[in-house]
Amino acid sequence: MSAIVGIDLGTTNSAVGVMVDGKPVLISSSVGVYLTESVVGVDESGEILVGSAAKEHQVLNPNQCAACFKRQMGTDWSVEVGKHRFSAVQLSSFILKSLKADAEAYLKTEVDRAVITVPAYFNNQQRQATIEAGKLAGFKVERIVNEPTAAALAYGVHETDAEKTIAVFDLGGGTFDISIVDFFEGAVEVRASAGEAILGGEDFTRSLARSILSQRSIMFEHAETKSPMMVARLIQQCEKAKRALSKNESTEILLPDAEGRLNADGEKFTVDRKMLLESCKPLLERIGIPVRRAMGDAKIKQQDLNQVILVGGATRMPLIYGMANEFLGKCPTGKINPDEVVALGATIQAGLINDDAGLEDMVVVDVAPFTLGVEISKELGQETRSGYFLPIINRNTVIPTSRSHSLVTISPNQVDVALNVYQGEGRMVKDNLLLGELKVKGVPRGPAGQEIEVRFTYDSNGVLEVETTIVETQQKKRMVITKHAGHLSQKELQSSLTAMEQVKTHPREKNANRFMVKRAERLFQELPTMLRNQLDVYLDVFEAALDSQDPNEIASVRSQLETFLSVHDPDDDDADDRVAR
Repeated sequence: MSAIVGIDLGTTNSAVGVMVDGKPVLISSSVGVYLTESVVGVDESGEILVGSAAKEHQVLNPNQCAACFKRQMGTDWSVEVGKHRFSAVQLSSFILKSLKADAEAYLKTEVDRAVITVPAYFNNQQRQATIEAGKLAGFKVERIVNEPTAAALAYGVHETDAEKTIAVFDLGGGTFDISIVDFFEGAVEVRASAGEAILGGEDFTRSLARSILSQRSIMFEHAETKSPMMVARLIQQCEKAKRALSKNESTEILLPDAEGRLNADGEKFTVDRKMLLESCKPLLERIGIPVRRAMGDAKIKQQDLNQVILVGGATRMPLIYGMANEFLGKCPTGKINPDEVVALGATIQAGLINDDAGLEDMVVVDVAPFTLGVEISKELGQETRSGYFLPIINRNTVIPTSRSHSLVTISPNQVDVALNVYQGEGRMVKDNLLLGELKVKGVPRGPAGQEIEVRFTYDSNGVLEVETTIVETQQKKRMVITKHAGHLSQKELQSSLTAMEQVKTHPREKNANRFMVKRAERLFQELPTMLRNQLDVYLDVFEAALDSQDPNEIASVRSQLETFLSVHDPDDDDADDRVAR
């Protein structure tokens, strides 16, 4: 079996690791460091520069270099670098090729398989773009893993017996993610994730630079166009200042001239923590929104968290540490290097895929980062309006999962239905991402209201199966969307679809739930009026939970119903055994 590596493809820095003697080990670059700057440049001879060399070249030649292109993954964006024009996928592939070369030099063998991490909030197109970059670099991408999940895995591999709930606060160079994760019995289970794909340490640096220029009555955007070398050098100085402020209350920077030159006797500017805080207030407010969303989706409060772990170099800023403490109610910890923890987690996932003998069995359970649904029309008064979004699988649903919903035709004698599938959180489909269209034909003629059942089945490989059933005729049609599962072979895709069949049963049809309802209905006839009314409420809540198709809600409500039945059904000799199970 060929070598497999774990890669953190970051906005600012990237890293690669491999399992050695049962432990994840990061591989140093050709210049002897674990972190490779995610910068690509072209020198005067037309040679491609990657990492440290490109970073140095960028200071005096900003038009010959590209950085922060991870933010453009999944878009039509491209940039002119020297005499070349590159897409974000091509630029990312250069970084991945460099990491591949470092790994092959370290292992002294070919490396053609990889696990690559992405922000939890990356959409399907961004994930697919990452896979394409891996292919261009010569990798078979075995798995795409969410960055906070990888970080949790790095912590969890050392605490396989721990039972606790943690928050992974991940602020990297370009993205922010927050995940709520449970550790129990050798499992790492993500309960909820949220974040922003364009919010990171680079934004804090640029905000500081913007503030400094503003105090000199210079507009940042104007300066970036007229004096790009000056702005590039100023951003470099602000990055140094930002890092210095992690240890000191204030620091001095040299202000570059219009050509980007620094003079030791030139103008100096004092930057302190208060100034950094004031310049970055809008960014801090944006961080709070995903944190509240993740806590709400996970249905937990601050006191339910056992630990907060910090991921990403930007979390070294004291103002970020304080914000994480305020929002999550716990003093954060970063006992694993926050710049390296994601790459280490990706390496562990690679080891699990490769059945590394040094790793104990671990189960990684992730969630759907976005809501998946279809476009519907609504009748508003005398008018029918299209363009509304109907969620089928809500964000932060544990995957693999299968959910169904009944739809009806809106016109008499309507025989065809165009089912548009979207991803996103907007109420209207125009605010969401179109994934595909399934044309359903052969609906029986008749009045409006002919029923079509739509089932979405989604798994951890990124495969979404959409299946429709015309209820009257039982005619079925299926579409498989693999926009961020392009790493799967046809055989692997078929295996994934076969496994998905096991999760398609509606909760109402599962034996344990059918038994619970039948038992409750039998006891309902035997109970006195007051207890019968109580049981009726329990049954209504249980039926609603089944309709929600949420396994956690079903389990919780079923446990309450089971307790009620066990107490009031003394003639059932097996009741205690069932409760115990």
